Amino acid sequence: MSEISMNKNTMSQKISQDNPKAFKNPWFLGWMALLAVVLAVNIGFISLAFITNPGLVDKNYYENAQDYEKNLVKYRAARSALGWTYQADFPANPLINKKELYRLSVVDKVGQPLTAANIMVNVYRPSDASADFQATLSEVGAGIYEGYLRYPLKGIWEINVKIQREQDVYDFTRRASIVTE
Repeated sequence: MSEISMNKNTMSQKISQDNPKAFKNPWFLGWMALLAVVLAVNIGFISLAFITNPGLVDKNYYENAQDYEKNLVKYRAARSALGWTYQADFPANPLINKKELYRLSVVDKVGQPLTAANIMVNVYRPSDASADFQATLSEVGAGIYEGYLRYPLKGIWEINVKIQREQDVYDFTRRASIVTE
């Protein structure tokens, strides 16, 4: 009788297909490991999608993609020919529903402040186009532009800044993560 009870105790202690306890059965453990791997991969892909994709679709995507490389080379050459450089002083962690100061300093290719430029800021939220908004930065000094932005929702926002003086255009993009207090 003691041998039978001893076999039952050792059986419940070791990992075996014959073990009736789920956490000691290799089939159950294998399925749980497989499920954990699938969930981890899905979480990784979802995170990657949110981090990298701006979420916007161009209405004329086919036409714009036809000459994409040629247009990109032209765009880079024109931007390089301008020689403008900028220093963006944007808040590191803007707060939801709080006015935040955005300052931009721009100089031309000889290092002189870029004056009389029109600075347009297009702010869009990849997950909700209805929350998108625009703002302009006003010139407060020679080549220094400032403006206030207020984000109505928390989350990731794309900030597209377009600097234009006469026919010359220079633009850049920044990403902001809006947080609650």
